[in-house]
Amino acid sequence: MRKEHILVIRFSALGDVAMMVPVVWSLAQQYPDIRITVLSRKFARPLFDDLAPNVNFMEADLTKEYHGVRGLNALYRRLVAKQFTKVADLHNVLRSEYLRLRFNLGRYRVEHLIKNRSQRRKLVSGKHDKRVPLPSSFENYAAVFERLGYPVDIKNFRSIFPAEGGNLNLLPAIFGPKKSFEQWIGIAPFAAHEGKVYPPRLMEQIIFRLIQQYPNGRIFLFGRGEEEEKFFQLWCAQYRQCTSVAKHCEGMYQELILMSHLNVMLSMDSANMHLASLTGVPVVSVWGATHPMAGFLGYNQDPENAIQIDLECRPCSIYGNKPCQRGDYACLQNIPPERIVDRIVTLINN
Repeated sequence: MRKEHILVIRFSALGDVAMMVPVVWSLAQQYPDIRITVLSRKFARPLFDDLAPNVNFMEADLTKEYHGVRGLNALYRRLVAKQFTKVADLHNVLRSEYLRLRFNLGRYRVEHLIKNRSQRRKLVSGKHDKRVPLPSSFENYAAVFERLGYPVDIKNFRSIFPAEGGNLNLLPAIFGPKKSFEQWIGIAPFAAHEGKVYPPRLMEQIIFRLIQQYPNGRIFLFGRGEEEEKFFQLWCAQYRQCTSVAKHCEGMYQELILMSHLNVMLSMDSANMHLASLTGVPVVSVWGATHPMAGFLGYNQDPENAIQIDLECRPCSIYGNKPCQRGDYACLQNIPPERIVDRIVTLINN
């Protein structure tokens, strides 16, 4: 009898792929006799390479090697050679739909992610009497495997690292060992869309207040990009306790190791919230145009640590990519820095 081999498809974005990890880990732990192959983009490899003995990772370059219909056909032929028995499409976009179609024609057992689009529209409709919390992405992913015949309980996942965290010896010397009297605070102040970014002038006030509170503490700034580099350079020059992580870490795996030793992470509704969650670190998350009710809160994170304010127009977007209806992003501008600092201090002191 042929061994069960499940293909799991999710191409982007990083935060969504990161949310797969607790579900795939749980699947692998609860069904050790099945093989699991995750198909995604190259950036996701560090999340799955050492996740479990029966989990493999397969990367697909959809911009070059597997671009367009001809490329997807080539990818399908490559996948068929792996002799999968079942397919879980955790993305449900045009590319994965096309692959799904090919697998269905080949009489494979195929299930796909249900995105609850009608519920999402109600959530951002502005009619608060119609707002209901949506299932989390973790629940939606687990439901796909349940329909394939593999019910999954994801409650036991804690971290991609052992209880003591990742190996700090694998990081550049600038990070060094964590001293017993130090507080390590991560800050990921940016996101892909303006509707999810706490104003940098207010974020600097948070950094200043945290340094006053913890003069022996260290603040690690997470994020890569021109905007991040501009502000990180300023803040690192002004505050000796600040370190720009991207300047010293070679890639995501090293960043994950560092995250696993933080006392707390401060993040927007962004990929870094999900990455830190995978290392078992408490995350104080800041929400503007988006809302935790959409189902994208980090894994095992306390809703009390989600900082937001109530406005009639919130949430106005599921992904934060729509322009502000008011024009002033009051949902972010009106969150006082001291409220965020107080929450961080509470978590560290407890």
